[in-house]
Amino acid sequence: MYGNGQTVTSLLDELAPKRYAVEDDRIGLQVGSLAKEVRRVLVTLDVTEEVADEAIREGAELIIAHHAPIYRPLKSLRTDTPAGKVFEKLIKHDVAVYVAHSNLDAAVGGINDLMADAIGLTDTVPLDPTYTERRKKLVVYVPTDHADQVADALFRSGAGHIGRYSHCSFRSNGTGTFLPLTGTNPFIGQEGQLEQVDEIRLETILSETGERRVVRAMLEAHPYEEPAYDLYPLELPGETFGIGRTGKLAQPCTLDELAERVKTGFEVPFVRIVGRGDTVIKKAAVLGGMGADYVSHAQFAGADVLITGDIDYHTAHDALAAGMCLIDPGHNAEKIMRTGVADYLNRRLRERKLDTIAMASSVDTEVFRLR
Repeated sequence: MYGNGQTVTSLLDELAPKRYAVEDDRIGLQVGSLAKEVRRVLVTLDVTEEVADEAIREGAELIIAHHAPIYRPLKSLRTDTPAGKVFEKLIKHDVAVYVAHSNLDAAVGGINDLMADAIGLTDTVPLDPTYTERRKKLVVYVPTDHADQVADALFRSGAGHIGRYSHCSFRSNGTGTFLPLTGTNPFIGQEGQLEQVDEIRLETILSETGERRVVRAMLEAHPYEEPAYDLYPLELPGETFGIGRTGKLAQPCTLDELAERVKTGFEVPFVRIVGRGDTVIKKAAVLGGMGADYVSHAQFAGADVLITGDIDYHTAHDALAAGMCLIDPGHNAEKIMRTGVADYLNRRLRERKLDTIAMASSVDTEVFRLR
């Protein structure tokens, strides 16, 4: 069985919720419809004519992109322009385009985490925190014999995490009462008879991002036809998300050595470097895309180097004067998201027992070349 477009994008939204996005970012569905069966998904950094041709050739009904093909307001949609030709192909072949941009930047497991992992950063935290997630408490009443079954389902779905601890819960004993009315099919008891059952009040904590997933897992594992449960908002702040990452290197290295690691990890043919090649790097900051505005953030965080794209001449001079090193792998280094997002979607699709397949685009959308 194949999923539809809404199913696929809802899985992506669990990784990168829209609320993580910066204000006015162009995210979500931009071309086509999600109300259709999707057999193949193509994950790409950019939506170019070559990428549209690839989607058509591979039979993909949906493109997941990081960069929005519609970023500035359209004044017209002419098919005799380069952009218009792309949209014409997509619409004629019924290929939808869904965008995850700054929400994918901020997400755990998103672009910046993929980049940090590729160069071996550890103990990472957001470079510029932009969103603190709210937490909720789930309380559910379960027959004593089924408490472990329901708790395991909750923990597998992501509930019960507090800091570096997992499987966190509280249990108390009590008596549950209910009277099955006409037309019910009770797990315990009989229709029309008042029942008293030894139950466990099971409490655990969850993030608002995973609320739907956790509640669904609880309902599937619970033996009752109509489980009794409550959700409470908490003042306790949850995880903080944001742009970029800072982290430590497992072993200090020189700036030039780190630059080689960046080239390999990001699969880029060259990088631009600001700073002495023999400078020892212990802590680094990484930010996918254009990060010239975050040099001071990286320096304030104690990073020895900022790894980001699109560094301009004057920003480089200012960083050098301030004693801050830079490595610029180009904006296209964000292509690391193609494999990362495709792998995530395939894993989640298999969990849902769906036959839909996600593929990483093989089209190189880098526009610069060196001579």
